[in-house]
Amino acid sequence: MSFNALVVEKDDEGKTSVSVQQIDTDRLPDGDVTVAVEYSTVNYKDGLCIGPGGGLVRNYPHVPGIDFAGTVEASDDPRYKPGDKVVLTGWRVGEAHWGGYAQKARVRADWLVPLPEGLDTRRAMAVGTAGFTAMLAVNALEDHGLVPGNGPVLVTGAAGGVGSVATAILANLGYEVAGVTGRPEQESYLKELGASRIVAREELAETVKRPLEGETWSGCVDAVGGAMLARVLGQMKYGSSVAAVGLAGGANLPATVIPFLLRGVNLLGIDSVMQPYENRLRAWKRIASDLPMDKLEAMVQPATLSDLPRLGADILKGQVRGRVVVDVNA
Repeated sequence: MSFNALVVEKDDEGKTSVSVQQIDTDRLPDGDVTVAVEYSTVNYKDGLCIGPGGGLVRNYPHVPGIDFAGTVEASDDPRYKPGDKVVLTGWRVGEAHWGGYAQKARVRADWLVPLPEGLDTRRAMAVGTAGFTAMLAVNALEDHGLVPGNGPVLVTGAAGGVGSVATAILANLGYEVAGVTGRPEQESYLKELGASRIVAREELAETVKRPLEGETWSGCVDAVGGAMLARVLGQMKYGSSVAAVGLAGGANLPATVIPFLLRGVNLLGIDSVMQPYENRLRAWKRIASDLPMDKLEAMVQPATLSDLPRLGADILKGQVRGRVVVDVNA
């Protein structure tokens, strides 16, 4: 039996190529559960896997796609039976293990989460890894004391995948959200998601001149990192927290310890790749209950397997807004 998949190959000279191919099911990697994939998404890591040189790919040929949602087709694990709806994010799927850009996937049962009531497979991938990461960030901020009414919450990279969902979730929970973007044309989009204030990226792009500035933000979901994160740390309120989820601005942090010592700022690292099952299930259940579905639809761009080479390049250039949902059967 064969199925369609986006396959990345590398020749003897190290040059990569990407194409939609038919793959036999006996070529699927080892795993406990076989899933008939329905939807996947496009994330920054997917762009790196598809792009020249292969980026994060560990071995070839490779099927990218770092998340997917679909229906269990066969299972050797008693937790899942044929017909169950499931979602998967993380665990190096789409990097070291064949991923979601295919009509079939075979994975370890431990990597899956049952799809919560209130989400279908398309909506789950409209959320995807980016939205799942955003929910993890909101959970972490609230676990460290963030509550509505204590001042604005900053979301950097607000028009991107993580930032879009974080903005919508926080606004729906009653927070005043300030969204940072470098593209003025995204202002109406962010306000539609619930942002009450737009902050130009240039306001936070300057090198840190003083380790502490005015206390402005009661919390922050930072999807950028680098110099912007350093600048934001000096603007946080006493005892507040920053949930850092991305490295688009670089891995270096040109900051001092002063915000941490004198204002008690918490820097919370959010890694969506290897979260314990309880954290993953909690996040997906909250997504089903706390993310307004009308706003979710406003973020979505549809795509097919044949669109992925172009979209992989676009996301690396910062030209993809919101969430791209890939219908692998279209």
